[in-house]
Amino acid sequence: MIDLKIDNKVSEFESIIADLVSNETVQKMNNFRQHYDTSCFEHCKNVAFYSYLICKKYGLDYKSAARAGMLHDLFLYDWRKKDNNRKGFHAFRHPRISLNNASKLFILNNKEQDIILKHMWPITIVLPKYKESYIITLVDKYCALQESFNAYKSKRKLQVLYRYAYVFLSLFIIFR
Repeated sequence: MIDLKIDNKVSEFESIIADLVSNETVQKMNNFRQHYDTSCFEHCKNVAFYSYLICKKYGLDYKSAARAGMLHDLFLYDWRKKDNNRKGFHAFRHPRISLNNASKLFILNNKEQDIILKHMWPITIVLPKYKESYIITLVDKYCALQESFNAYKSKRKLQVLYRYAYVFLSLFIIFR
């Protein structure tokens, strides 16, 4: 049975972020890996959706949460590669870069700006100003852990598959 409540929420969520995800620059996030096999775009969409659901459930500004969640990692570089032009650690600098990039493309309200700028709290030290900012911060960490765990699980399944293939091949050679 199809859960119409979730279908309606997905449709509403997609309409809230439609202008963002169709933007050519935002689409470039698909070119950068965030956590293992997850692209930056996919990670941001996950954070945006879960934050949207939580904020909607608790009567908070779910539109700002969804939009800021989609833009919170709009830094557009491979953070794993060393670049002498980028000073400081990625975790400290990318919220400001993401906010600057997002501000050039879209009109952001104060809440969206705070969410993007402080999504790495407590690393960014300055406390988030809004409840939605805290929610994004927690959901961001949750999604990062989930994406990392899923990659580990996939790798583990592949190792088990290789082990069975090795055993099968060995038995095939032995009993041939």
